[in-house]
Amino acid sequence: MRILEVELRELRLPLREVFEISTGARQDRRILLLRVFGEEGRIGWGECVAAEDPGYSYETTETAWHILNEFLLPGLPGREIEGPDEVLGHVPWVRGHPMARAGIEMAIWDLQAKLLHMPLHELLGGTGDPLPVGVSVGLKPSDDALLRAVEGYLEEGYARIKIKIKPGRDLEMLRAVRDRFPEALLMADANSAYTLADTARLRELDDLDLMMIEQPLGHEDLLDHARLQAELETPICLDESIRSLGDTRLALELDAGRIINIKPGRVGGFAEALAIHDLCRTRGVPVWCGGMLESGIGRAHNLALATLAGFTLPGDISASRRYWARDIVTPEFELRDGAMPLPEGPGIGVEPDLPRIEELTVRTRRFGS
Repeated sequence: MRILEVELRELRLPLREVFEISTGARQDRRILLLRVFGEEGRIGWGECVAAEDPGYSYETTETAWHILNEFLLPGLPGREIEGPDEVLGHVPWVRGHPMARAGIEMAIWDLQAKLLHMPLHELLGGTGDPLPVGVSVGLKPSDDALLRAVEGYLEEGYARIKIKIKPGRDLEMLRAVRDRFPEALLMADANSAYTLADTARLRELDDLDLMMIEQPLGHEDLLDHARLQAELETPICLDESIRSLGDTRLALELDAGRIINIKPGRVGGFAEALAIHDLCRTRGVPVWCGGMLESGIGRAHNLALATLAGFTLPGDISASRRYWARDIVTPEFELRDGAMPLPEGPGIGVEPDLPRIEELTVRTRRFGS
């Protein structure tokens, strides 16, 4: 596979509503898109999921632009590679920055699938069956507002509801949701808002029959998560703490969590995500695919990954209109009968809306033209 040209661009795409978690709120997304031009006129698309600020990760839109622009992309045009795992072979000395790496690696997966005339999910080893999916609900100003939001998403057919929590907005709020919707599949996501000093408070969540509590403690911690898991009946799901296969191996050895959220953008791309998936499946640990407020391009990548056999829990792969008044792909993602159908066609299966992308673009760099 020969890489002819690479394009990096930044878009400004506003969310339909403010999305708030324990570390802050955002409404205007700065999205980095990567377009890789290959032979036969084929084009692979990728998305870097870094956020505007370092509340989730040290990587931000600006740091990812810098790493991609100055180090990862200049040496790509003209390279011959056998597959996506070789795409960054020219820069083995660059450390960290998995979100920047993932953006280009996943674009190469899309390109390879298109060159092979096959859907991306098939290249990854998944199936084409529609997937039951969940939705993430940000912090709301009141319990009534949260209950209305949850009711609406359940009526739309979402299989699982994830509710953001933080100290002061947790137990009573979740209990109100459980009382109103006793049969709903619910989980809580803390985004590292708690410490071991909150163990007694978190233990009270055991009474709410939650599927999991996601990332209650520090974003780099595994040891304290293991200590907390020993005190809880509810499974802990690890998100921010899992940045590699090595992190996963250590987490499972410590019993720091009993469910893993695999976000390909967080772990450096599909190769690492597949390795984590395979390890967890061997160990009998459930995994699911989380979201990072992606556009339809990143969402298509996540959906393809979530078709693998080890993804036994509904992922945060919501319909386009959950986040965007208008997405940047056609067709947009929609739930059908409570599940997300896979788009048809080679690669990611959806077509980027080039006029809309051009309209939203604020800066572009081209390599190899």
